[in-house]
Amino acid sequence: MTEILIIGYGNTLRGDDGAGVQVAEIVSEWELPNVRSLPVHQLTPELAEAIAGAKLAIFIDACSSSKFRQLQVRSLTVEEDYGISATTHSCDPRSLLQIAQFLYGNAPPAWWLLIPSTNFEFTEELSFVTQKGMAQALIKIKELIN
Repeated sequence: MTEILIIGYGNTLRGDDGAGVQVAEIVSEWELPNVRSLPVHQLTPELAEAIAGAKLAIFIDACSSSKFRQLQVRSLTVEEDYGISATTHSCDPRSLLQIAQFLYGNAPPAWWLLIPSTNFEFTEELSFVTQKGMAQALIKIKELIN
């Protein structure tokens, strides 16, 4: 059983949207015991099995918002009234937790780290706001896994 599962997702060819993937790749380079880091293009129902096998899940994504310029940290739980909302192509972290609970009988405690982002154009360059948010996310991940 993986103790901690890190899932960073987004499109690295769309500027800041790739921040979650890049954070997951950095965490993977740390080579921490009992930590599995998955950089993925999008969240798909197939991830539910890995989530169900973890004791803690951390999701990382870019978030376009003019309301905040700091990392947003949200605790996620399985909510019976949330429902499973997934397509064959993608779903959100709450849906994946629901699927893990429904199919495998376990949905671990989870966190959703939302990195502030401003640029979603076709580029691999990250904005300053997102670079700063990624640094904050890496610090928060270290706190959550210790």
